[in-house]
Amino acid sequence: MTVAFPPDERVLLLKVSRGDKIAFRQLYDQMSPLLYSIALRLLKRREAAEEVVQDVFLTLWHAADQYDVQRGSVKTWLSTITRNRCIDRLRRPATTLDHDLDLEEIAGDERDDPLNQMLSTDHLALLTTCFGELDEQQRRCLSLAYFEGMTHQDVSAQLDVPLGSAKTWIRRGLNVLKKCMGVA
Repeated sequence: MTVAFPPDERVLLLKVSRGDKIAFRQLYDQMSPLLYSIALRLLKRREAAEEVVQDVFLTLWHAADQYDVQRGSVKTWLSTITRNRCIDRLRRPATTLDHDLDLEEIAGDERDDPLNQMLSTDHLALLTTCFGELDEQQRRCLSLAYFEGMTHQDVSAQLDVPLGSAKTWIRRGLNVLKKCMGVA
């Protein structure tokens, strides 16, 4: 029995930049669960998370040629775009739709959360090990920025430290995690 591995994201992205719709669908199938879980974690609403993921993939279709291999993996690039879109959405003034929240939708079923499912695999053990290699400032800054969805300015204010320090701790922490996890 042969095992089929999914195509490499970089190869798919190159094909997408040339207008290949099949490659776009494959990249969507590979990446959308992760991006949705990031958006859902930050926005707490399924509908809002779906809209952000759709927006990210629409951007990807039109700007796939802007990806720079030197700046990280496709997964990291798309995750960053998703996170930034969520932060932008959270910063927008509340609309009447934002007040009509479905409490069951917000609470959700933790077993259905794609992020929880992904983290229940081997990645959790590696991430936990790598997170342990961070110093306390890096760990706190990364937790606030990536798990709480805070901006650099928010992290700086929350920890009552200069903005430059927060940015440096985040950048250095990400570098430690990337090296430890074998990314880029």
